[in-house]
Amino acid sequence: MARFELKLPKMGESVAEATLTSWLKEVGDTIEADEAVLEIATDKVDSEVPSEVDGVLVEKLFNVDDVVQVGQTIAIIETDGDAGTTTEAPKAEAKPEVAVAAQDVSKTVEVAKETTAAIASSDERFYSPLVKNMAKAEGIAQSELDAIAGTGKDGRVTKNDMITYLKDRSSQPAKAVAAPSAPAAKAAPKASTPVAVSGGDEIIELTRMGKMISHHMVQSVQTSAHVQSFIEADVTNIWNWRKKVKDGFAKREGQNLTFTPIFMEAIARALREFPMMNISLQGDTIIKKKNINLGMAAALPDGNLIVPVIKNADQLNLVGMTKAVNDLAGRARDGKLSPDDVQGGTYTVTNVGTFGSIMGTPIINQPQVGILALGAIRKVPAVIETPDGDFIGIRYKMYLSHSYDHRVVNGALGGQFVKAVKDYLEAWDKNREI
Repeated sequence: MARFELKLPKMGESVAEATLTSWLKEVGDTIEADEAVLEIATDKVDSEVPSEVDGVLVEKLFNVDDVVQVGQTIAIIETDGDAGTTTEAPKAEAKPEVAVAAQDVSKTVEVAKETTAAIASSDERFYSPLVKNMAKAEGIAQSELDAIAGTGKDGRVTKNDMITYLKDRSSQPAKAVAAPSAPAAKAAPKASTPVAVSGGDEIIELTRMGKMISHHMVQSVQTSAHVQSFIEADVTNIWNWRKKVKDGFAKREGQNLTFTPIFMEAIARALREFPMMNISLQGDTIIKKKNINLGMAAALPDGNLIVPVIKNADQLNLVGMTKAVNDLAGRARDGKLSPDDVQGGTYTVTNVGTFGSIMGTPIINQPQVGILALGAIRKVPAVIETPDGDFIGIRYKMYLSHSYDHRVVNGALGGQFVKAVKDYLEAWDKNREI
């Protein structure tokens, strides 16, 4: 028998750790290769960690709510192969107490590193990303969080500690938190009049992702000065062109050609023309992004939203854009996105027309400064200008709704950008080859 070390895999350049949210297998369970063993969460996305081998789970090295660093061993799986199939053969013969001691030393080193990061509080008490996100979503000030008794390892506050505290907190009269910090001020709305609940009402607890989205949206509204510009685009040429080429495209490429990659191509071109829409604001400093990374809001089966990112979107042709859109949308629906798939966006697009809305006023995805909502395509009567005069005809039209941060984007730039997107769409070549 051999022992295989299941490690937390690399999840992208910007992701160094994850919180263990649940074990899907117990010690003694038989595991097949590629079968999920546990679930993890970063501050952006949830995902599963599969086994790389067939075998039996013999040891868990972390508990639920523990923070695991990329590359750390999470579990030991015993396989039928020889020592050559293990990640580190010598460790197969190590005494259990030696292995545990080595693991404790490794964890101690990692915790020491973590205290230098922004995850720790002012008194260096450690909080996992999950606990910190729950605290933010509930408006818990740092001083209040520091006072919560933890039942986890080394007195850490766990998810269950937070749930218990929040239940007790909601049953007590609102108390003023003695802390002059900004988080305490944000906690004030919690003292608002409680919602009356009758016997027939159903109480549904927000999911972890739902709480994160709620906090992120409120934070965005409090951070950016939102302004909207609306413009109508005639997409008749695109409608007719796609209808003509979509079947041949599907046979040749094995991909469905939707309207989304067409719109993404136009938006990427407009961002290249107006690079000051592809920025972020940090304090009093503007960070002008080199790459154009388009986020596309995708609805999940549970009703939540996630924003996977198309990296270097301006460098893709329409075939590449279509494959990128379909791949990310499919993996978002199946819950297969990696943390790196939702990192690094510089501008976001949301298709409100999918649900029949003709326009919307989307909230900016921080730390970006703009987001474009695509309305439903409608068949409408319109004035058609020709050299021989004006005529009434049937056209396919849609509204583009542009929300932007008025702290750094004035009305001229915001309007010019969305006008450029409209112009690219209306100038679509009906004879374009793909």
